[in-house]
Amino acid sequence: GVRRYATDGAPQSRWAPLRRYGLGALGFSFVTFGVLRYMSELSEEDIDKANARVKANSEKLTSDSTSSDGSAIANDGKPANKTFKGGDQGWVDLKLESVEEINHNTKKFRFALPDKDDVSGLQIASALLTKYKGPEMEKPVIRPYTPISDEDARGHIDFLIKRYPNGPMSEHFHSMDPLQRLDFKGPIPKYPWSPNKHDHICLISGGTGITPMYQLCRAIFSNPADKTKVTLVFGNVKEEDILLKREFEDLENTYPQRFRAFYMLDQPPEGWMQGTGYINLDLLKKVLPEPKVENIKIFVCGPPGMYKAISGPKKSPSDQGDLGGILKELGYTKDQVYKF
Repeated sequence: GVRRYATDGAPQSRWAPLRRYGLGALGFSFVTFGVLRYMSELSEEDIDKANARVKANSEKLTSDSTSSDGSAIANDGKPANKTFKGGDQGWVDLKLESVEEINHNTKKFRFALPDKDDVSGLQIASALLTKYKGPEMEKPVIRPYTPISDEDARGHIDFLIKRYPNGPMSEHFHSMDPLQRLDFKGPIPKYPWSPNKHDHICLISGGTGITPMYQLCRAIFSNPADKTKVTLVFGNVKEEDILLKREFEDLENTYPQRFRAFYMLDQPPEGWMQGTGYINLDLLKKVLPEPKVENIKIFVCGPPGMYKAISGPKKSPSDQGDLGGILKELGYTKDQVYKF
């Protein structure tokens, strides 16, 4: 049967479980359920639109925790400079501080911010552009990534990057050594979050599309005033491809009344107790709240094939497109769905 929320509460241990590793994950890149393959590159038009959004929305990315002069306030109360300011700032060159191997095709990359007391300047939910031009490349490769390190972390920013065959940016990441540098730009604002904005949110993710979902979870469960319920549906190829699984299990144990996760594997191991195959209508009908019952929002992020099946594709990075797929069939409306 389908697991439901627990009826008994659990100690609210704040955010300690999810800060254990400080993992980041690649966002907005694409992975198919059967074959790990990097999809088409961003077009020049998409890049121009992303740059325009960085500039147009920079003034909107103000934090709830700011001083009177607009600077970020870290945990010790001292103002912290924001590395990424948007607007006309342009590209920021960061030094790779460390590399940690996570699994057979995934590494954690920590980049040093310009000053040890700086914070990134990102908000929930937002991402950064990265840029790299190899010696044989006519044009630079530009990709958006979502870091997972805390927004108030000082002096560094973390990413969890999975390497994809023929993926020029992910391959470049995996070829980097500490002390090498990479260009970043942003923030690119996505869905602005505020505490209790929705009663219940549902996160439907495939592969590395988990990044913005984890960013939302971190914002919600680090804030004692935010009582939002969260349902995660996460599809991958193999069990070892499930990023941040231990962190999500900690959330289920700590907040059994508010968080639950459902995993689908295309190639499950022997004895696998959860779902197999693609994320499908039968599963979503069982685990998602009724579309007309609650103040809900459904977030979708994953490979193009998943968008097509679940929600219909976006028209462009700035155009959500029409709602389609399983969510439309189940009776949800366009306003209830956000496609990362």
